[in-house]
Order: sequence, then structure tokens, then C-alpha cells
Amino acid sequence: MKLSANPANPKPANLGTVPLLWGFFFLSYLLRVNIAVAQQYIALEFHFNDIQIGYIFSAFLIGYTLFQIPSGILADRFGPRSVFVLSGLWWAATTFLTGAVPAFGGTLLFLLVIRFLHGVGESAMYPVGMSAISRWFPVSTHALITALVYTGSTVGSACAPPLVAGIMHASGWRATFYWTALPPLLLTAFWLLGTRRILPVQQVIQRKLSPGVRITAWWRLLRSRDVAALCLSYFLYCYAISIYVYWLFKYLVDVRHLSIVSSGWVNAVPWIAASVAVPCFGWFSTRLARSIGSLPAQRNIAVACLLAAAFLMYVGASAQQIGAAVAAIAVSVALLFCTESPYGSTCIQISGEDAGTGTGLMNLAGNLGGIAATSLVPVLETHFGWLTALLSGSIAALLAAAVWFVVRKNSEGL
Repeated sequence: MKLSANPANPKPANLGTVPLLWGFFFLSYLLRVNIAVAQQYIALEFHFNDIQIGYIFSAFLIGYTLFQIPSGILADRFGPRSVFVLSGLWWAATTFLTGAVPAFGGTLLFLLVIRFLHGVGESAMYPVGMSAISRWFPVSTHALITALVYTGSTVGSACAPPLVAGIMHASGWRATFYWTALPPLLLTAFWLLGTRRILPVQQVIQRKLSPGVRITAWWRLLRSRDVAALCLSYFLYCYAISIYVYWLFKYLVDVRHLSIVSSGWVNAVPWIAASVAVPCFGWFSTRLARSIGSLPAQRNIAVACLLAAAFLMYVGASAQQIGAAVAAIAVSVALLFCTESPYGSTCIQISGEDAGTGTGLMNLAGNLGGIAATSLVPVLETHFGWLTALLSGSIAALLAAAVWFVVRKNSEGL
């Protein structure tokens, strides 16, 4: 399997699509974090306990996880342009319906179904985004472009808590879902206009398969040691980061005793820190790759960030002072998110022409980690306390760092 440049489009063009890709990453996190903030009011209105709220979070992640590989296959088959159009419309509809949950019987079932469907729609984000980067940008720019696009996730996570908390405080929790259903429609329109004339920078020339034997992309990738190791590491990483995504707001209210609005602003601090750190590390990884090679550079950055994040997660959980706790948590979140670019660019590198499918496979594993976090954390918190729940994330981050050393780019197995 090999790739060659497309002579009709030799320049590293298509930079105009970066803000559009960034927009999809931004909205995907805004639309998934909003319910983590609104849970306080939802639980109060419908008398849900923490374990039931965990089920609602898990419903999203189950849909998100199950459709990672199908989304990647669709992206590789039909291209990122068409798939993101469908996704944007889907996000808008399911977000609106989350706010329209009936106040009478069957509320929990309704939310479980709607959040599952929302997860199905959002499953396209990473596979389709990585497919677009793989097709539309030169290999030498993948780490930096991936880092820039991923800041949409951190900025979305930073904006969601104060925005949702403010709307809830003024108009109620349902209004947050009605208002946040509008941006996906606008972005979809801009995406259609902005990607009309885009051409691939790289084009698949040939895939070498034995005569008469057809191997599906996902199975071929899964047989690679490198892909399997990357999937396992991403599973562990996503367990750790999901604790912050889904439970940090509640932790600040219940343990640190901040108000709903104050928690919204304090909850934004870690994601603001990540928004600054991610592109800086993306730039640094590009520079480091010139000296030691792409894979060693991505591995070194990922391992260093995961180890430091694990330590700071413990510091944040055990600190007595709220300022010290927030500072440690903020840096921990930033460092965890800085590994997204190494994960994404490495997956593109070892997946080759099947970047969408490979990213879908990695994200399937990662979101199993997210499901584990949304299900296990409330149980740990209920029976052992928040310190134990947060320390489980530290352990997961340490193990994720260790697994990175198995990744050796065994591309001949592909």
C-alpha cells in the first residue's frame, strides 16, 4: 500500500477547511458537555440519582462507540464532506429533542434513547475529521493540523460550562438545548459552501491484496500490533479524561462546594489551559519529528504528558485548598488533551489509506473507556469517595503511557 501526491494539487492548500473542521470539534464537545452541566437541574426535576445520570451519559457513549467504525467506513467510502453534512443536521435534531423531554412518564427511557441517538450522530467527528486531514493535507503537517483542530474540543469544553450555566440560570435547563441546537445548522451550511471545490492532496494508488482474497479494512487494521496497542492506550486515556468531561462539574459543586454559576466558570479553566497547550505541543511535535522521526516524537510527547497528568490528577484530588486543586486539575486536563494530537496523527500514519476506519476503530476502544468512566465513577464515588474515583483516572493514565511503548509502526502487517 502506498500513497503518492496528486499532481493536480501539489501545494499544501485547503487551509480554509481548518476553521470548519475546528467548528465541528468545537460543537461536538459543546453539545456533549452541556448535559454534564444541566444534570444538576435534570436530576432535581426528575428525581434522578447519580447512577441514573451515569446511565444517561453512558447511553450517549454507547451510541458514540458502536458507530465509530461505520462512521469511518462511510468517510473513507463517501468522503468527509457528505458525512459531516448529515452529522450536523443529526446533531441539531437530537440536541433539540433532549430539551423537549416530556415531564410525564418514561422520562428516563426518553433521555436514554435520545442521548444514544445523539451519540450515533457525534460518532462521525473523529473518524471523519481524521479522514479529512489525511486526504486534504500533506503528511508533514498532520500533527500540527490535528492539534489545531483538536483545540475545538477544548474550547468547546471551556465554553460549555459558563454558557450552559448562564442560560440555565436565566431561562431554565431546557432552553440550553434549544439554543445550542442552532449552531450545528449554521456550521453545516458553511461546510457545504466552504468545501465545494476542495481536492485531495494525497490519493490512493494501490492496495496490495492477495488475488481472490478480500479483507475488510477494520479487520486488517485490528490485526496490526500497533493499532491494537494504540487502541488499548486510548481506552485507558479516555477513561481518565472522561472523568473530567462528565464529572468535574458535579465534583466542584458537591466536594468543593461552589455554586452552579461559579462552578461553570471554574470548570472552564482546565479547558482554557488545554486550548493554549494543545497547539503549542502540536507545533513542538512537528519540530521534534524532524530530529528523531514522527513516531518517536509522538510517543515521547504522549508518554510525558500522560505521566505528568496522572501525578497532577492525584494532587488535584488530594489538595485541601480550592486554588491548588483547580490549578492541578487545569494542568492535568491540558496535558491529557495534548496527547490527542499524538494519538490522532499516529493513527493516521499507521492506518494509511484507511485513516477514517482506523480512527473509528481507535475511538471505539477509547469510548469503551468513556463508558467505563461514566458507569464506574459514580459507583466508586458512592462507595469509596471522590478521592478513590479520581485516583482511578491517575492509574489509567499511567497504564496508557506504558502501552505506548508497544507501538513500533509495524506497518508491514497492514
